[in-house]
Amino acid sequence: MQFFIGIVPPKEDRDRISSFQEKWNTLATEPHITVKAQSGLTDNLDWLEKIEACCCEVNCFNVQLGEPKLFGNEVLYLSVLSEKVKELHIALIDTVHSGGKLEKEYFERDLYVPHLTLGQKKHGLFHSELLRMKDEAKEVLTPFQQWKVECVRVYVQKQRGEKYLPYKDIFLKQTV
Repeated sequence: MQFFIGIVPPKEDRDRISSFQEKWNTLATEPHITVKAQSGLTDNLDWLEKIEACCCEVNCFNVQLGEPKLFGNEVLYLSVLSEKVKELHIALIDTVHSGGKLEKEYFERDLYVPHLTLGQKKHGLFHSELLRMKDEAKEVLTPFQQWKVECVRVYVQKQRGEKYLPYKDIFLKQTV
């Protein structure tokens, strides 16, 4: 099994993004912002309790999705407007130490760019399609409203090649 941890947009935004991705045949996992990639999240689940303890110490925060952008000519994504997402990412990385090599492989720490993936070349799209998709995303998806992040979602992939599915929601520290 493989796991990762993400932030899930509100249902209305998630539904709009999912519909957009279905139109382009790019919906793989429900729309999310990855805050901790697979490195260090092992089958034995020793890390889960540590992640839960970490999240209890992280205050809820606001986040907003921004303009569509590209990572080179490979990945189309929605930008994320919140420094707190990076802070949460670092807290989770520090909680589950996976080592420098894996952190580089999964674009963690200094390489981390918070984003919500809309489409990828590796999933069958050409660069020209990503460009058209980017234009359409800007027109039909943006702008987004800010929302309060109250929990993170752990996702699981039981067999290689299968979709990642929601596994568990972990709540952040509630502030008054």
